[in-house]
Amino acid sequence: MDLISNIAGVNPAELFQLPGSISARRIVVAMSGGVDSSVVAALAAASGAETIGVTLQLYDYGAATGRKGACCAGDDIRDARAVADRLGIAHYVFDHESAFREEVVDRFADDYLAGRTPIPCIRCNMGPKFTDLFAMARDLGADCLATGHYVRRFEGAAGPELHRAADPARDQSYFLYATTEAQLDFLRFPLGGLPKSETRRLAEAAGLRVAAKPDSQDICFVPDGDYARVVRQIRPEADAQGEIVHAESGAVLGHHRGIIHYTVGQRRGLEIGGQPEPLYVVGIAAEDRRVLVGPRRMLGVSAARIVETNRIGPIPDQPLMAKVRSLAKPVPVTLEGPLGDGAEATIRFSDPEYGVAPGQAAVIYAGERVLGGGWIASTTPAG
Repeated sequence: MDLISNIAGVNPAELFQLPGSISARRIVVAMSGGVDSSVVAALAAASGAETIGVTLQLYDYGAATGRKGACCAGDDIRDARAVADRLGIAHYVFDHESAFREEVVDRFADDYLAGRTPIPCIRCNMGPKFTDLFAMARDLGADCLATGHYVRRFEGAAGPELHRAADPARDQSYFLYATTEAQLDFLRFPLGGLPKSETRRLAEAAGLRVAAKPDSQDICFVPDGDYARVVRQIRPEADAQGEIVHAESGAVLGHHRGIIHYTVGQRRGLEIGGQPEPLYVVGIAAEDRRVLVGPRRMLGVSAARIVETNRIGPIPDQPLMAKVRSLAKPVPVTLEGPLGDGAEATIRFSDPEYGVAPGQAAVIYAGERVLGGGWIASTTPAG
């Protein structure tokens, strides 16, 4: 199976950025059971390197069987094993259900109860997917850990750099800002320069059963999109009702069925008619169980304080951009304070930014390069 020849101008050493003879190398591939990580495994195997697939089981196997839009459970584990068998590589499954629940799922529920808008995918990358897999790959004597993320890794003058994917529609750099320099030195992202259509073509060329498998959704443990149901299952007290209050006048406009149903920037689902202008959720006072609403102009913020920051390489002397939501476009910012080592910093927006929610991440870029970022702890209203 000669997949490498199907990518013009790329050889195995370049694809996995391993110097010397790649046939003497050992590559561990994080296999979720999806098409992306399966193609990475196929490319690694085709390169001549010794290839080992590793899958983390993050859910109860029986309960997850047959679920669509998940990963690392049930049918996905079977798909990963079938791909490994097809490629003739070793494949190991490690039970991480308990750690995943504590580090990701419970934190997800607690963030909603605290009035924050969580991003469990970043928490998962910070914990089970990179920290734990990193240690496993080291224990297996690997030269690198390869994943199916759509980002690019380059060797810069000061060490490895993390860059956005070549295909903007597939870029996953927002979710990987917390990657440490030590992790980036060991990680490889072979798909970062490819469009998704090419990845699927390679899967078909390799005869992989997952070639046409749908992409998994962002929050894998909420397959039906009902976040509130998941939170209620973990924290039954999440259904506590409260008031919907106008943030300017203080008037009580209605009552809600639990703050877990609301997030900053939300307009639908408020069920408070008869207002002179459209109202949005502009804040959540979790301690009082109050949902604060106001006109769109109240969503504008001039700055955000970020905590638990991470930095990847030096901060260059050039204009900086930041993304404050995964689907948002990067906007110009200035950075105040140190970035990295868990320090706090402030980003100031050149123009008011809307829908900036505590609990989300602010990821900072210099051009295509990811500099790091942090969790949004609070915001400063514009004007």
